[in-house]
Amino acid sequence: MSTESGIKAAIEQIVNGRYSAWTVGVTDNPGRRRAEHGDPNAWHCWDADSETVARNVENYFLDKGMKGGSGGQGRADYVYIF
Repeated sequence: MSTESGIKAAIEQIVNGRYSAWTVGVTDNPGRRRAEHGDPNAWHCWDADSETVARNVENYFLDKGMKGGSGGQGRADYVYIF
């Protein structure tokens, strides 16, 4: 599992300030969600310490301009970007 600060730091390193080029989301089932998004090549996923952590990370990057929307079904404790 990953902390909020750890996930944010990893995402920042990957996107390198190009927030609008990426999509962020949360889910309870990363494999299903990746397939629903068309199996993107640039898929990155983290198992967050809790659903609260996952949603905080998602909202943080939505506020920075990433595509996506708050949502996720079930216990959405995974954060993903592509």
